[in-house]
Amino acid sequence: MSTSPKHKGLGRGLDALIKGGATRPGTAPPKKPAAPADKAEPETKAKGAVHLVPVHKIQKGPWQPRRHFAEEALKELADSIRDKGVLEPVWLRRAGEIFHLIAGERRFRAAQLAGLPEIPALLHEVSDLEAREMALIENLQRADLDLIEEAEGYRDLMREAGLTQEDVSKRIGKARATVANALRLLDLSDAVKRALSEGALTAGHAKVLLGVAAGDRDLLAARAIAQGLSVRALEKLVADLGRPKIGKKAAAPEKSAAPGDEKSARQLKFLADRMQQELGTKVALVPARLAPDGKREMGRIVIEFFDNEDLSRLLETLNLGDLA
Repeated sequence: MSTSPKHKGLGRGLDALIKGGATRPGTAPPKKPAAPADKAEPETKAKGAVHLVPVHKIQKGPWQPRRHFAEEALKELADSIRDKGVLEPVWLRRAGEIFHLIAGERRFRAAQLAGLPEIPALLHEVSDLEAREMALIENLQRADLDLIEEAEGYRDLMREAGLTQEDVSKRIGKARATVANALRLLDLSDAVKRALSEGALTAGHAKVLLGVAAGDRDLLAARAIAQGLSVRALEKLVADLGRPKIGKKAAAPEKSAAPGDEKSARQLKFLADRMQQELGTKVALVPARLAPDGKREMGRIVIEFFDNEDLSRLLETLNLGDLA
């Protein structure tokens, strides 16, 4: 997960979304000793009060924008919670006999890991849409979302509330261009989006990739990761290629001895894709086949390279650097 600085000053912010609801910790009135959970359930209408809610009664809300959590960081937080407790309440919304988590999922997960029976919480009476907005803004303020999670949060707000990009930008207090650029990331392939989520590629890399033909993006992304290319180096690579398409158009796959064997074709494609990701260049696998004259033709592995420098890199990757 990125360690970029936390976002500041998100326009309306969370306070504007919570109309008369619970306040943030520090402005809440002193809490009274909590009665045992079995005897006195927290009342959602108790404005500003911090309640102790049984951990087993809390579920992740369907609107949570965050998908990825670093295990080591969770373990460290769990150790801190065992020692000092949960210092900031999570945000919940009552849903019948259980509570849906609005914000604070990382603290909630760490509390589970630490074995806490209950966790301090602020309760809010909000709609699904308001809960989604609150969760998204809270995570943005903490800089907890990766690039793709942020983009998916904007997209979900637009879909569920029928909002425009301009509407979303006003609700979350960010420039419309920021929202538009984030949404463009969702046009990338799953492989590239995964690399962005994991921090292997940055928003700058993504901007360069979005400027080339869709068929070339995965290949360029794989090479950028394999070689550790900076954004400027990736821009230079794209400029040096001098054309939107890289290399020759791949030839149509030859028919194998079993023309209808789709499983074999899928396996070959999977292997070619994995080799391409590992090597950072285009790889083609041509299966062996039985020719019309009865002779068996051998299969081929075709690994492309851009120049002599790229060939040397591939030889190093294949543990054949002494040949370079």
